[in-house]
Amino acid sequence: MKRYVSYLRVSTDKQGREGYGVGAQREAVANYLNGGKWELLREFVEVESGRKKDRPELAAALSFCKLTKSTLIVAKLDRLARNVAFVSSLMESGVDFVAVDFPEANKLTVHILAAVAEHEAGMISTRTKAALAAARTRGVKLGNPNLTNEARSAGRVARAMKSDEDAKRVKPIIEGLRLQGMGLRETARELNRQGIRTPLGKDWTATAVKNAMARW
Repeated sequence: MKRYVSYLRVSTDKQGREGYGVGAQREAVANYLNGGKWELLREFVEVESGRKKDRPELAAALSFCKLTKSTLIVAKLDRLARNVAFVSSLMESGVDFVAVDFPEANKLTVHILAAVAEHEAGMISTRTKAALAAARTRGVKLGNPNLTNEARSAGRVARAMKSDEDAKRVKPIIEGLRLQGMGLRETARELNRQGIRTPLGKDWTATAVKNAMARW
């Protein structure tokens, strides 16, 4: 009989109090484990931001997994972490894990995804600072509710740059699927199956795939 320990995470106090997201995660875990011989030993719920390294409930869950030789199970891959340093500690713990929405993922996969997420966060910060600095240089008064056309233009440029980078990030994956003969809808369906989301964190559609390809 295989033993599991579930880890559920919500990112705000309101979600933690009112249960937003927790019920859906719990149901996803239960559906995944439905069938076969298994035992869910314990459930850990974290109310915390995915960007923070200090997550006591997850640390407790990992310790409990090591103690009971259990597998950590999460409903969504992004519930593990979006920080390379944390993922490194997960890998060093030696705890096996499974993500319901991406069961094929392994520790290397998670490490790569975390590195990409951290890089993107840094790029967003850099672009934002650069856009603000350029606006100041042109004399734009930041914080003014009556934004000038120049300020709006700077914002549009920054958003366009991010969209281009996001499209290039998924280019190898989409190209690989297209080479397998998949159409736009099939490609979108496979991206969603693999747990890959659009830059806005939404499910892929045929239109979203087409728009991403247009930015290459």
